Amino acid sequence: MSDDQWTILRLLQWTTEFFQKRGSDSARLDAEVLLAHARSCSRIELYTAFEQEPSEEQRAAFRELVRRRGEGTPVAQLVGFKEFYSLRFRVNEHTLIPRPETEHLVIEALDCAKAMTDLDHPLRMVDVGTGTGAIAISFAVHQPAAEITAIDISQPALEIAQWNAETHSVADRIRFLHGDLMASLDPQETFDIICSNPPYVSESEFAELEPTVRQHEPKSALVSGPKGTEIIQRLLAESCSRLNPGGRLIIELSPMIADAVAELVGEFDELGELRFIKDLAGHKRIVSVARL
Repeated sequence: MSDDQWTILRLLQWTTEFFQKRGSDSARLDAEVLLAHARSCSRIELYTAFEQEPSEEQRAAFRELVRRRGEGTPVAQLVGFKEFYSLRFRVNEHTLIPRPETEHLVIEALDCAKAMTDLDHPLRMVDVGTGTGAIAISFAVHQPAAEITAIDISQPALEIAQWNAETHSVADRIRFLHGDLMASLDPQETFDIICSNPPYVSESEFAELEPTVRQHEPKSALVSGPKGTEIIQRLLAESCSRLNPGGRLIIELSPMIADAVAELVGEFDELGELRFIKDLAGHKRIVSVARL
């Protein structure tokens, strides 16, 4: 191969090394996703085209994507989507990018739903702080009979969530509300499952986050306050009156505040049967508690 032959394989190899030097822990994946996006093809199609040379237009688009990724822009924002629970979700600068860890929350919610066999009404679930809608939409796809509400304090995030719901053909089964936690709900409204991936980063931890997160994702979706437990504490308090007896509150959290959250749960007589779900690294990532 001559020096001026930039085949797909060579582009991937060069870009992988470039991203590795900038500290990416998913350099090859990043390179593949961006090149596939520049070529308007799937990642798997790259593997059957290693010896092909992209057009100059595709190479120019790829160079710009690589430049921005090298400066710290998340891949998901560059391509406009993120895969989550085998579904594709649109993302932008107004939404938190869905993480694989949050899939454990969806699994717990679906397991709880399957166990609620004696309800005398359609199962009601609310996703508090829905962001892209990843939790609510994934739940809706797998629980077609459930009545689902998705709430977010960010109107731009809600618009992305609604777009995602329409894309996955569940928009007619999800009610979207704009508000702070559950303040926008009717006073007497209750649920069988409350899910949330709330802000749980402390202000000091935020300063230590990777620049790709700190500079590109909405701070309001990340930072809870000085302790990191402030929003979760409010959520626990509001859930006491919003959960039906036997219902479950399922919250994603940082392993660093797991013990503190367990103590907070203990302050509410209405809540019990606490269990933690660990992520693939063995860290406490999800807390699930029952309304007694």
